[in-house]
Amino acid sequence: MHALHFDNRYVNELPGDPERSPRRREVRGALWSAVDPTPVAAPVLLAHSPEVAALVGLGEADVASPDFARVFGGNALLPGMQPYAGNYGGHQFGNWAGQLGDGRAITLGEVVSARGERWELQLKGAGPTPYSRTADGRAVLRSSIREFLCSEAMHHLGVPTTRALSLVGTGEPVVRDMFYDGHPKPEPGAIVCRVAPSFLRFGHYQLPASRGETDLLRTLVDFTIRRDFPHLAGEGETLYAAWFAEVCERTAVMVAHWMRVGFVHGVMNTDNMSVLGLTIDYGPYGWIDDYDPDWTPNTTDAQGRRYRFGWQPRVAGWNLSRFAQALSPLLDGVEALQEGLQRFADAYARADHDTIARKLGLAECRDDDIECMTVLQGLLQQGEVDMTLFFRALMDADLSDASLSAFDDAFYNARKRETVAPGLRDWLAAYARRRADDVLDAATRRERMRLANPRYVLRNYLSQQAIDTAEAGDLSGVHELLDVMRRPYDDQPGRERYAGRRPDWARDRAGCSMLSCSS
Repeated sequence: MHALHFDNRYVNELPGDPERSPRRREVRGALWSAVDPTPVAAPVLLAHSPEVAALVGLGEADVASPDFARVFGGNALLPGMQPYAGNYGGHQFGNWAGQLGDGRAITLGEVVSARGERWELQLKGAGPTPYSRTADGRAVLRSSIREFLCSEAMHHLGVPTTRALSLVGTGEPVVRDMFYDGHPKPEPGAIVCRVAPSFLRFGHYQLPASRGETDLLRTLVDFTIRRDFPHLAGEGETLYAAWFAEVCERTAVMVAHWMRVGFVHGVMNTDNMSVLGLTIDYGPYGWIDDYDPDWTPNTTDAQGRRYRFGWQPRVAGWNLSRFAQALSPLLDGVEALQEGLQRFADAYARADHDTIARKLGLAECRDDDIECMTVLQGLLQQGEVDMTLFFRALMDADLSDASLSAFDDAFYNARKRETVAPGLRDWLAAYARRRADDVLDAATRRERMRLANPRYVLRNYLSQQAIDTAEAGDLSGVHELLDVMRRPYDDQPGRERYAGRRPDWARDRAGCSMLSCSS
């Protein structure tokens, strides 16, 4: 572990805050502030991802060492680490919020692996930074478990995402008001080590642009392209336009994957959007159970539902337009930025069409297949049908069976089932005719559908069950969920309970349906 190689290009090549303290303050003319993690009482490793450990160059002996929990619990630094908190702003729920920054995230450094890959190691919940405002910089166990598990689950689903190396208990309580209803209480504290090639967000570029710090903005853009997009050719405005267009395309691909697997981010603020097109900041996220494009998992968003499932592509486009606005001082005219936004729309349409073809087991998506999917989604919503279970069952369903027995497990409401049964039978008949007209053989079609429609997703109630036992001192639920989600497209005998629909008791229970931003 002590042999890890850090080069820390971000802090070594970009201007930083001259003050070194966690004192809350406005930071101008700088992109980061040096700050050390605040030590905790009793760091203990609760869980880790062996795959991520291997990525950054750590073996199982390193993970088993007492130093591992100390380092990734914030009590010690390895040689070469230069911890800092990033300075950025953002639009939150559609409104400009000004300076935000890493309020409880501290980057330890950038590791360069033996394979030449760059991995930024970032602790979430490691104590106050200059950007913590009135908060304590800590995180509770429940939210840390959710981030740890979902980071890895999304990766194995094939969704672009940040990763999670470790989950460390702090041995200290953290006081939180979970639903902001005036009932704060102490909860177990924890720290997640997140891992990504970069944690740069749209908001990193928005903040200097909003302040008229054009030279600083240009410096950051040049650095980002040089370090994270070295494959892009050109110079000046041509290079900037190519970079923005690639960010747009990556964002489109990411959101299309969210829609494919039923993931709802819950808080798509511009400061939660990665320029690498990675899913970032797992807060009040959720997974679609019964198909409902209007559902949001975020209690803060319950009134306006800005970040509801069906709006995610639209919000991503809006966020990119705000990002384009921030970059506009670097370009002469807006044509190139408009072309980048069009690339987002085109890339999302292509990805969406590919999703339709894959989920339905077709060789390609034709125009009438788009309408076919739209009709099906309407039936799923009207009938309160589980999205994941329906598409998985469709893979092997007898399309001529009028009883719809193949989909028994996917319905949440018997009365609504009867209401949509005629329409669903008509849809299955039309789908059968379409499949008969397709070039794929049965085996190829089934495999195509299997790899697009997961058997297992990280439903909120599953995470909450693991959290409940973990708070009682039993981490076995976390470990088993982590293992189940390693193979989300495979049937895993003996683990059928992880593939079931949401139970009735979880419909309205805290943590199993909607969540707050409190962590």
